[in-house]
Amino acid sequence: MEFNHFLSSYLPDHLGSGKKLYQCMVEQAVQAERSGYTGVSIPEHHLINILLVPSPLQMAVKIASVTQHVELVTSIVVLPIRDMRVFAGEVVQADAMTDHRLVLGVGRGAFKYEIERLGVPMESTRERFDESLLVLKALLTEKDVSWDGKYYKFDPMTIMPRPERDIPLMVATMVPEGIFACAKQGYSVQTTPLSGDHQMLLDQVSAFRRGKAEAGAGAPKSRLSLQRAVYLARDEADAKEKIALAYDYYKRFDNVYSGPGIVSAGGIDPLPRQQSIEDLAKNLLICTREQMLDQLSKYAEAGIDEVIMTSNFGQSQEDSIDMVSRFGEEIIPYFSSVNKVINKRVG
Repeated sequence: MEFNHFLSSYLPDHLGSGKKLYQCMVEQAVQAERSGYTGVSIPEHHLINILLVPSPLQMAVKIASVTQHVELVTSIVVLPIRDMRVFAGEVVQADAMTDHRLVLGVGRGAFKYEIERLGVPMESTRERFDESLLVLKALLTEKDVSWDGKYYKFDPMTIMPRPERDIPLMVATMVPEGIFACAKQGYSVQTTPLSGDHQMLLDQVSAFRRGKAEAGAGAPKSRLSLQRAVYLARDEADAKEKIALAYDYYKRFDNVYSGPGIVSAGGIDPLPRQQSIEDLAKNLLICTREQMLDQLSKYAEAGIDEVIMTSNFGQSQEDSIDMVSRFGEEIIPYFSSVNKVINKRVG
């Protein structure tokens, strides 16, 4: 099982410096590579102060310029708000400029607030995503592509320049039926049980394995990635401090993910949570070494290929860098030695 550092850009002060925010993300990516992480993941969100990266491909190119070998994963690019005829060419350009280290993670989008302010009805995102993915794959793999669908109608076209390889695609989905369908088509999958129990995780893994088996030789490099909030604490006091920060973070996250989407001048209003801080802590991996090894071992045994670690809840950059380094020293070697993954998507 391998590990990927999620660059969860977060501006607790929504009027803070974007330049400093992105400098911190780049520094974390460099440290992740030094510390043995397989890759770094880059979110995409607009108009709000959490997960704030309007152009994940642009960020991937920047990180490629200061790293050597980590996978650069978009997690995830929101397809329904884009025109695939333009985006496909941008993907090819970014893949070339990242030395073919790009893994293109895609999804339908999760926050109604931003999706609808960008002109797309939230209820249409599922079918828009499905068609967009088909169009994108066709443009990346075929020449003289034409289309006659609900959202795309165009005469034959060929994106330029042409891709120099099959760019790895990863689809974000939570429901087992969706995981199965994506794996059957040869896609890697990013998932999370959120607040679900361990059985839900096992169901997700089972769906991926069944789908991959049906894909056969068509999916030799597809992988299952689990996104979780993970922070290796120095001690119990550090864990308690980071759980409190996470609780405050999720007051904002819940507002735009499942709540009313109340945003003021780009800052998400923190709303009261029904879930207690104690119950939230049970759903997060914010803990010391022995607890961390115990929980991650369950993921490895379940068959997870990679854990995408969300580790920034508003703590200082010094704490973030120290955590990445500490995790690389105390946790990654254990899983690299007992369950080494050789099924890399790039390189």
